[in-house]
Amino acid sequence: MRGWVVTAVVTAIAAVTRFVMLGYPTDAGTPVFDEKHYAPQGYQVLTGNGIEDNPAYGLVVHPPVGKQLIAVGEAVFGYTGWGWRLSSAVFGVLLVLLVVRIVRRLTRSTLLGAIAGLLLIVDGVAFVSSRVGMLDIFMTLFVVAAFGALVRDRDDVRERLARVAAQGRIEVTALGPRLGVRWWRFGAGVLLGLACGTKWSGLYFVAFFGLLSVAFDVAARRRYGVRRPWVGTAARDVGPALYALVAVPVVVYLATYAGWFASETGVDRHAVGTDVGSGGTFSFVPDALRSLWYYSGNVLDFHAGLTNSAGNRHPWESKPWTWPMGLRPMLYYYADGESVTGCAEAGGCVKAVMLIGTPALWWLALPMLAWAAWSTVARRDWRYAAVLVGYGAGILPWFLSLDRQMYFFYATALSPFLVMGLTLVVGDVIGRARTGRRRTLGLALAAGYVAVAIANFVWLWPILTGLPITETLWQQQLWLPSWR
Repeated sequence: MRGWVVTAVVTAIAAVTRFVMLGYPTDAGTPVFDEKHYAPQGYQVLTGNGIEDNPAYGLVVHPPVGKQLIAVGEAVFGYTGWGWRLSSAVFGVLLVLLVVRIVRRLTRSTLLGAIAGLLLIVDGVAFVSSRVGMLDIFMTLFVVAAFGALVRDRDDVRERLARVAAQGRIEVTALGPRLGVRWWRFGAGVLLGLACGTKWSGLYFVAFFGLLSVAFDVAARRRYGVRRPWVGTAARDVGPALYALVAVPVVVYLATYAGWFASETGVDRHAVGTDVGSGGTFSFVPDALRSLWYYSGNVLDFHAGLTNSAGNRHPWESKPWTWPMGLRPMLYYYADGESVTGCAEAGGCVKAVMLIGTPALWWLALPMLAWAAWSTVARRDWRYAAVLVGYGAGILPWFLSLDRQMYFFYATALSPFLVMGLTLVVGDVIGRARTGRRRTLGLALAAGYVAVAIANFVWLWPILTGLPITETLWQQQLWLPSWR
């Protein structure tokens, strides 16, 4: 009960921060930055029978789930800032709730769960992403929820094996027992399908989490004395894992296109017979699926063409090696001049919204990752290993296409895993003892760190929310040359 009460309090704090001034700022009542893509497409989903058909763009370049979620907010508040940002804020609040519960399960500590929630609340990346009508917060929540489901599945598998061991049946076969239907892993597959239905980069988490699930199974079979744990996992678990974490996401992904399948005017909906021949090797595949394949190929070509070598450059572009420390943030909104008032400096006010990771968190990413790697190898701490897998899925695949145009908002999915890793380190600092000088010192250090993170967030608040500030204060907020 205490755990849920603490979760509710931390989630309520998150709700206040995510919803206050949610409709501000806008560009004279219109969306800002890439909201200009997704807010109108969401409104078309709302008014156009569930599909986007925007004549301003030659191609709709992301799957439909994120736009559908934005449409829900626009159905409530109309085509306003509150409308196209409502679902993002809801997902941002739910993300905090999930991280609290996941860390509590990882550590069996309500205190550490609360610390994780507070750190995520004051992270600038999670905060700003929860207050703009873009897609990244949706995909982030789906992958974190899938991660939580797999952690819960790990515990469930060990509970089942413990019962079998207690009954003396572990050694009935060298492969170990069959584990039956695993609904938590199935749920993870559904969530990963929704992640892919939001942005294709969700596919990276499908691959990494699939390996994580199999690793959990091998470790569980070894832990309970299965004579051939690797062979047992290959025989008993890999097949069901492929079903739950590959086949199920594919089915869910296709289901997200239900509106497109049912439409007559969706982009490339009837490409077979016009842009694609109706015969050939794959003529046995239904025309609707072939049309979706053709449409997806066009989307892939679009993304593949967004390269630096092709001349596609942006002043706020960043590469993945800058993401762990947030060395090149993203400016979403900026206004200055005489039209901007409300600060103490007449005629010299600035309003800005910048996607920037709170330095008290992001500047510790590399030490955290190093400690996590050491803890995984030397201490066999599965919790750090799991967090590394989630973090790696969010960053490592991007190193394979460095010529591609990239931005810091691609790193939104790193934020919750960064917070989980930092919280595990805080747990190590506090220590396991319930009393004594070591515990007191650890708690003091943990409290001090959380206080510094909160103070850092408060300092950044004006440039995370677009409040009018003086030009002097604006310059003081930009700590690094790469932030300018």
